[in-house]
Amino acid sequence: MTREHWLSFDESPAGFTGLRWVLIGFAVLFAAWHVATNLLINEPPIWQNAIHFGGFAFLASIIFPVKFFGRSFLALDVIYGLVVALSACWVVAAEPRIYEETLSITGQSWQFNVVDWFAGVILIFAAFDFSRRVSGWVIPVLIVVAISYILFLGEYLPGVFRAASLPLDDILFRTIYNDEGLFGILANISSSNIALFMIFGGFLVVSGASDFVIEVSKVVAGRIRGGAAFVAVLSSALTGTISGSAVANTASTGVITIPLMKSSGFRGRFAAGIEAAASTGGQLMPPIMGAGAFVMASYTSIPYATIVAVSVIPAFLYFLSVAFVVRIEAVKHRVGEGIDMSISRAKIVSGALTFVIPLGVMIYLLMTGVTPSFAASGAIGVLIVASWVSWVIGRVVDSSDMRSNVMNFRRVCQACLFGIRGGILTAILMVAIGVINNAIVTSGIGNGFSLMIAQWSQGSLVIAILLIGLASLVLGMGLPVTAAYIIMAILCAPALAGILADTLIVEQLMVGLTDPAQAAMFMLVDSPHAAKVMTGMSLDEATALMSAVPFEVAMTMRPMLVDAEALMGFLLVAHLIIFWLSQDSNVTPPVCLAAFTAAGIAKSPPMATGFQSWKAAKGLYVVPLLFAYTPLVNGTFIEMCQVGFFALFGIYAINAIIARFSEGPLALWHWPLLLIGSALCFVPLDLMSNIIGAMSVSIVAVLTHRRNQLFSVTPS
Repeated sequence: MTREHWLSFDESPAGFTGLRWVLIGFAVLFAAWHVATNLLINEPPIWQNAIHFGGFAFLASIIFPVKFFGRSFLALDVIYGLVVALSACWVVAAEPRIYEETLSITGQSWQFNVVDWFAGVILIFAAFDFSRRVSGWVIPVLIVVAISYILFLGEYLPGVFRAASLPLDDILFRTIYNDEGLFGILANISSSNIALFMIFGGFLVVSGASDFVIEVSKVVAGRIRGGAAFVAVLSSALTGTISGSAVANTASTGVITIPLMKSSGFRGRFAAGIEAAASTGGQLMPPIMGAGAFVMASYTSIPYATIVAVSVIPAFLYFLSVAFVVRIEAVKHRVGEGIDMSISRAKIVSGALTFVIPLGVMIYLLMTGVTPSFAASGAIGVLIVASWVSWVIGRVVDSSDMRSNVMNFRRVCQACLFGIRGGILTAILMVAIGVINNAIVTSGIGNGFSLMIAQWSQGSLVIAILLIGLASLVLGMGLPVTAAYIIMAILCAPALAGILADTLIVEQLMVGLTDPAQAAMFMLVDSPHAAKVMTGMSLDEATALMSAVPFEVAMTMRPMLVDAEALMGFLLVAHLIIFWLSQDSNVTPPVCLAAFTAAGIAKSPPMATGFQSWKAAKGLYVVPLLFAYTPLVNGTFIEMCQVGFFALFGIYAINAIIARFSEGPLALWHWPLLLIGSALCFVPLDLMSNIIGAMSVSIVAVLTHRRNQLFSVTPS
């Protein structure tokens, strides 16, 4: 059993022991350090990352204790956590000396002393052990496989997965000091961005912002059939900007929305499934998007503001797709009415300023190009001020004392504890994955995996997306979705971006290449179509020619045939596709943690709830296809809006087909209208086809609505 209650001011059977007060004080100061080190203290990144990991490792050793024969030993956990933290500081402090001693001894390998070896091994073991404590066995097993691969295993593998073995001291140095290692890029994302947004989320929750979200959702959805379920969708969308975690989102909003849905007549498994599907969208919802946007910005070098901006319309598509499921269910089973949706004015007034203003300030700062860490820190400061202002306004408007939401010293500390407690899992995993990331980059296995995807898909974008989706689902069964996304992005993003770029090259081949230097690159390709590169060829011939280009040659060829801006756009599309598909494991059986969490609240069968959430979250599959085949990401604003608007009609038609119900029962001749209309709605930038498709879907909705009203029986 964990000691998570120690990082809060809540009373517990253990009470407030001296160690617990020390732990609370340390966690609050640790949160303050994260703000200071990103704003005021000019630390080298490796020092910042080492302290970040050391502090969270110390907290994890106490909050997630190890057990021997069913018992945990607090003193052992404390000592172990301190040793790991000191080891992190030691290896960073030793880096200059190791460089100097190695350079002074020509021809020698890295010069580690006994303490260096001890500290380095302790850190790698800690990455293994703590990732096991917080998330299970998948990451630890991958760490062992990764180190074994570059140590000895790579020599015995065939083909593209064969890799040379490295000396043990070289592996230790690369694992700790490389930019892709323990204290490299991923750790920096965690220490500079994610931890601060976790702390900001803690301030939002403690200030009463979550209550405000629920109340506003009631205002918006209170007069709509199935309003209780729409409250779940809206509140999960807004709360997702706070938590960035599907499971945390489900647990926090589900305790309110699931009983609300059940009391209005929705089946338990449906209520839980909708909550899980809506909560999964929290990590897709700008501006925070979990940790995915930060990782994406670091790996693609695309500005964070750009990633957030292009994600707005897709996020709306996803949540509206869930809302369509709610609407059809409510009309089909005549549920969702006659429930008390009374509004608490006090919660709205007290929460409005502490939610809208800080979030608005953060979005504005992000859009102006400042660092995410500065934006989060500024939003925290604004929130503290806004909480006092909202208390004063609340006294005037409602004549009630809402001092409980004022961010006084105690509540600031409580918010820091909430954020630090929520950041333990992410911080540990981001550092631990650095071991795996280093092995992938050092060995070059990422290129091998990309080659495998390219060969298996044979240049087919649909097959490539399907393969990546299956891999993400399997990997996500044992990993948090952010970790699954990072690993899949490292392995698959280059291959997927390459296949997307090949679509432009195919178009060029169809009309013929005018540059002899570009045409000469195809002369070495073993294909009968290579002779036609300057005269043009059919679509099938151009596709066959690109499929025959060796993977290594294609990587060299693409930058010469496709401009850099387009290549960067394709890389963003590839990462977004992988990021969306990685969310699948939250709602897809047999392992779907968000659905299982919702099932526990609803007291519904877990597996049946999982299938219900999977059906409700079909936007996770539709939107990535829109990324791949339409200008939803890389188009102009008008093009993005056109694709998004007509896609709504197509998504509604898909939901109606699956439910066999629109605004009323479907007649036989409605089916072809929905099928054809849905297909026409997804045709990219063909306005006439889109309008015809939208009209077909609308006709079915209107006719079934009239038919449903005609045959409905008014209750006496």
